[in-house]
Amino acid sequence: MTGAPIRTLLLWCPDWPVLAAEIVDGVPATGPVAVLHANRVVACSAPARAAGVRRGLRRREAQGRCPALTVVDHDPGRDARAFEPVVAAVEEVAAGVEVVRPGVCALAARGPARYLGGEEAAAERIIEQVAESCAVESQVGIADGVFAAGLAARTGQVVPPGGTPGFLAGLPVEAIGRPALADLLRRLGVRTLGGFAALPAGDVLARFGFDGALAHRLAAGHDHRPLAVRQPPVDLTVTAHHDEPLDRVDAAAFAARMLAERLHARLAGHGLACTRLGIEAVTAHGQELHRVWRHDGLLTAAAIADRVRWQLDGWLSGSTGRAGARPARPTAGIVRLRLVPDGLLARGGLQPGLWGEAGEERDRAHRALSRVQGILGPEAVVTAVLGGGRSLADQTRLVPWGDERLPARPGPPPLPGAPAKPPLPGASVTPPVDGSSGVVPPPSAGAGRGGAEVTGRGGAARAGRRGSPVPPWPGRLPPPAPAVVLPVPLTATVHDVTGEPVLVSARLAVSAAPARLAVGGAAPTEIVGWTGPWPVDERWWAPAEARRRARFQVCLADGAALLLAVEAGRWLVEAIYD
Repeated sequence: MTGAPIRTLLLWCPDWPVLAAEIVDGVPATGPVAVLHANRVVACSAPARAAGVRRGLRRREAQGRCPALTVVDHDPGRDARAFEPVVAAVEEVAAGVEVVRPGVCALAARGPARYLGGEEAAAERIIEQVAESCAVESQVGIADGVFAAGLAARTGQVVPPGGTPGFLAGLPVEAIGRPALADLLRRLGVRTLGGFAALPAGDVLARFGFDGALAHRLAAGHDHRPLAVRQPPVDLTVTAHHDEPLDRVDAAAFAARMLAERLHARLAGHGLACTRLGIEAVTAHGQELHRVWRHDGLLTAAAIADRVRWQLDGWLSGSTGRAGARPARPTAGIVRLRLVPDGLLARGGLQPGLWGEAGEERDRAHRALSRVQGILGPEAVVTAVLGGGRSLADQTRLVPWGDERLPARPGPPPLPGAPAKPPLPGASVTPPVDGSSGVVPPPSAGAGRGGAEVTGRGGAARAGRRGSPVPPWPGRLPPPAPAVVLPVPLTATVHDVTGEPVLVSARLAVSAAPARLAVGGAAPTEIVGWTGPWPVDERWWAPAEARRRARFQVCLADGAALLLAVEAGRWLVEAIYD
């Protein structure tokens, strides 16, 4: 905290929280607007101040003074995001900018003053730059130190070099920004910053503590720290311009490989790698194309080139790699191609995946699967991701190799410090033990074959253990999972001992015990054990998406165990147990 303070240029955007709400949320700042935090006003617009609204007022009092007041919640993230373009505009004129807080930034005044023709000329140039680039009004103050420059910016002053102590001396003690300290100083008879600065530093430290001593230094025109210069983010994007439009896949693939190698070399030069890749293209007719590829790993030069080639192939040939409608081709060839890396992290800083720690086996498997993708396409190699859901088909999602392995639906969270949850709606199929159902009922099924978990209007049933939380997918199949899940369920017929079809009523009453099962046109097989039904009533509030069915587990005489479902009076085979 020694040495003369740096000559500082500070840019201040008045009422910035209000302007940020207008920029991000579209709240008109020309009307009476107040930004509230903890039910108190932290910023307000000029029309609101004209109506009597002030900082620190409670919400009800502010609305009482101005009934037409528009209230906005305080959002520091919104303020910071909206201020970033302003800082970028200042950096186009001068380097070494420090963001003091959203709405305020500071920089050393010496450099801009020297090449812009003086401090006043530099202040005018920066104000014009912000107004032209961001359409934001601002004020600039220049003084010795950040604190004094901030006070000078309130009135748009340029304090002469060495004149900062005199400029501060006549300001009231409230300008220090510490209401409690200012109130105490006024009760002690100290009303100006000059009077506060004249007190002995040792006595101030002993009476007011460290924060009071810091305020004493600021009142005397000394800064407590140098400027913390912001480092602008490095531009890692690579762009290629083509005089001859690319309208053939082979030419586009060649250009993609060269651009991918440039991007990988630029990232490697900074010790970085990316996990997401943005691909942007502009056609000769001005059509803009954009797509983001995600990767569950570090994108190498070959992986970047493959993804760019796949995307260009999809754009130029109108192919999606999936069955279905083909997208329309661009109306002209590509004249500009741009790669934007995202999800940056240090090389080697990724969590190991399926094949354990980084090693020869893991790298060999990754290269082999990536090579197959390069030959057959991105969706020729897929991996399964387990997630949530009540049906077996909902619990599995196939994603292309290398993409982020995110489930389509959240799965049930594990209970800390507790064993796995007992099965709720299902049971393990066993040989008959009492000649009735031949299946051991699940722990939570209760007495009888219909005592099972119900979802839908009745809500989720209680968990298997008293006091344990209900999982997010009540009615889902418990482990162990079936060995084979049929992509398309097979139709079946179930009959009782008299040959009559077995029916399940809306109240889950089974007409008779299942005795024989016939899958498709095959001969009937005797059922030696069964359990169920377990109902699932999904999305009953949306008639177009509603689905209601009941599930059974059966054990056949030939040793097979099946998962059956009856829906709209039809029996279906959904899965086969091993």
